[in-house]
Amino acid sequence: MFALIREKPLNKLIIFLATGFYAGYIPIAPGTAGSLVGIGLYLLLNGLSIAYYLLIISFLFIFGVYISNEAEALFKKKDPSHVVFDEIIGMLVTMILIPAGIGWLVAGFLLFRFFDILKPYPIRDIEKRMNGGIGIMLDDVAAGIYANVLLQGVRLYVG
Repeated sequence: MFALIREKPLNKLIIFLATGFYAGYIPIAPGTAGSLVGIGLYLLLNGLSIAYYLLIISFLFIFGVYISNEAEALFKKKDPSHVVFDEIIGMLVTMILIPAGIGWLVAGFLLFRFFDILKPYPIRDIEKRMNGGIGIMLDDVAAGIYANVLLQGVRLYVG
């Protein structure tokens, strides 16, 4: 498999991006490592207007469907654990319209990981029913939406 990746520069790029700049190769909790990469990207993007932020998330989601699908084919495995681009996007979704601040960021990270690991209804169904890149990406976006809704509720309550 790695010989195939070495032969084609595009395959190398797909693996590099799909694994979150190789964070997905961390042997323990690769999804958590990918989520941390998502925090880094969030920190780069959080000063943008909401319109640009959502536009970038939309583009990255579509791009993520493509590279996750390609990576799945390269790894010859359904939803390989090394592929963490979906966690990166899930973290970005989690933080939509959440105030800046370390407390909010830590809460978002913990809630996203909770929902991504637990996979409450219908997240588990999305993961099981959707194949390829779309399935890989959608379950993490759904976990991000769950985390975001909870954070928005806390934000409204706290004021």
